[in-house]
Amino acid sequence: MIRVFRSQHRCFLVLCLLALAGCATAPETGRRQVLLIDTAQEAQTGLQAFQKIKRDTPIARDRRAAAQLQSVGRRIAGVVSIPHAEWEFVLFESDEPNAFALPGGKIGVNTGILPITKNEAGLATVIAHEIAHVTARHGAERMSQGLLVQIGGTALSAALGGQSPVTRDVAMQAYGLGTKVGVMLPYSRVQEYEADRIGLLYMARAGFDPNEAIAFWQRFQAYNHGRGGRSPEFLSTHPLDAGRIAELQRYLPRAMAEYERTRARR
Repeated sequence: MIRVFRSQHRCFLVLCLLALAGCATAPETGRRQVLLIDTAQEAQTGLQAFQKIKRDTPIARDRRAAAQLQSVGRRIAGVVSIPHAEWEFVLFESDEPNAFALPGGKIGVNTGILPITKNEAGLATVIAHEIAHVTARHGAERMSQGLLVQIGGTALSAALGGQSPVTRDVAMQAYGLGTKVGVMLPYSRVQEYEADRIGLLYMARAGFDPNEAIAFWQRFQAYNHGRGGRSPEFLSTHPLDAGRIAELQRYLPRAMAEYERTRARR
């Protein structure tokens, strides 16, 4: 029993030290983060993952759309700064209306989202959101959270060492479900809202009308309704469309002020 307690105590101390050592602040929002991955390692991980995606996924042949992606992407990347970022924007041939960001400045956009973006400002909404994931280091934050959850699981397993196999299995399954629904998914939604908020500012600073972000998400909401709706928010990695539209409207005045300042300088 003493051995189990000591094991738990050591794991708890490790968790506390890691959390204290990795405290950081997200740009624009000031949200406190735990980041246990350095920027160079994070960028290398993103580069390797992006290279694999480019090998496995066909790249779109639409030169006009690809050129627009490069133009909008470079324009928004020009208003941000992050260590070890080597910006790359790739248009992938896929009907899935999606876009993604990887650490180190790797942005992928599927052709399937272009009918929803509709115009340059709609595309800017998507790209600014993805760039915000990079600058806020959401990838490193998710990796750090996964590490902490893993350490917590190790501590729980040690604490249950004297229990029956059935009891251990039930407890570990409950821990896995609890950390997913109670920790990982909510944090993922926090990051999505944060990327929306930061992205709204980035597109404004790059000279794109922030009102178009709301118009884009309204179109995306209509697209999702046409496909039968979405899963309950607490079981999803992303917020419901209505929620993120409401949040964008809340932060629109600040973004519009940024947009007007950008226009005045031109």
